[in-house]
Amino acid sequence: MRTGISTACLYPMPLEDSFSTLVSMNFRNFEVFINTCSELRESYLKKLKKTADESGSSIRSVHPFTSGYENFLLFSEYRRRFDDSLDFYKNYLNACCVLGAQVLVLHGRRSDKSSISDEEFFERYERLYRLGRQFGVTVAQENVNLFCSHSPAFVRKMKRACGEECAFVLDVKQAVRSGEDPCELCGAMGEKICQVHLNDNDASSDCKLPGFGTMDYGKLIGILKRYGYDGNLTIEVYRKSFGKLAELYLAQKTVDGLLNL
Repeated sequence: MRTGISTACLYPMPLEDSFSTLVSMNFRNFEVFINTCSELRESYLKKLKKTADESGSSIRSVHPFTSGYENFLLFSEYRRRFDDSLDFYKNYLNACCVLGAQVLVLHGRRSDKSSISDEEFFERYERLYRLGRQFGVTVAQENVNLFCSHSPAFVRKMKRACGEECAFVLDVKQAVRSGEDPCELCGAMGEKICQVHLNDNDASSDCKLPGFGTMDYGKLIGILKRYGYDGNLTIEVYRKSFGKLAELYLAQKTVDGLLNL
C-alpha cells in the first residue's frame, strides 16, 4: 500500500494548481477530481500528465464532477438518458487513459430518489463496467451516504449479482456519515476494493485529516491486508476540514505510519 491524496482536498483551488501544490508538498500518488467539462479536454489532461511525469507522480484514479447527478443521468427510469450519459462518460474514461489512471469512481444510485429496481441498477452498472474495461479502466462503486451503496448488505447483494464485473471504493467518512462501520463495509467489499478514501473522525466531525481524530485504523488495515489490497490509502477530505496547508504534512506522516502496521 502507498500514501495518496485527492486533489479534492484543496477544492475550489483550480485543479492544475491543487495538483502542483500537493506535488510541492511531496505527495506522489493521486486521485484527480475533475471539476468541469474543460478539464476533460485532451490538451488540458496532457499538461496535467506532464506535471505528473516530471515530478515522478502517479495518478491512480479519477473522480467525475457529475457524481452527484448520476442517479439522474445514469439510473433514472428514462432509458435514453442513460444511453446518452453512457456516451458522455467515455470522456472520463478517456481522461483516465491520458492520465494513466486505472480507476473511475462512481457514486451511482441514490437510496431515497431511485425509480429503478436493484436488478436494473446492476444491469446498467455492468454496462458501465464493461465500457470501462474497453478503455482499460475499472469503474468502481463507492459507498456514499444517501446512496444505495452506503449499506454493507447492498454491497454484498451487488457482488452476488455482478460477480466478476464489479469493483468498489471504500470511503471511511461516508461510512461514518451513513451510520455504518467502515470495517464492516471493508469486509463486505473484500477482494473487490480497488481504491480507499481515508479520513478521520471524532464526536465533533465525521471528516478530519488522518491523525486529527480518534479512529483506530489497525482493524481496517488488517482487513485490507487480509484481502490483498495493495493500492493507495488516499487522503480525501474537504478544504474546510483543516486549517493550514502544513496540516497535510502531519496527515501524510500518519498514513505513512499505517503502511507499517
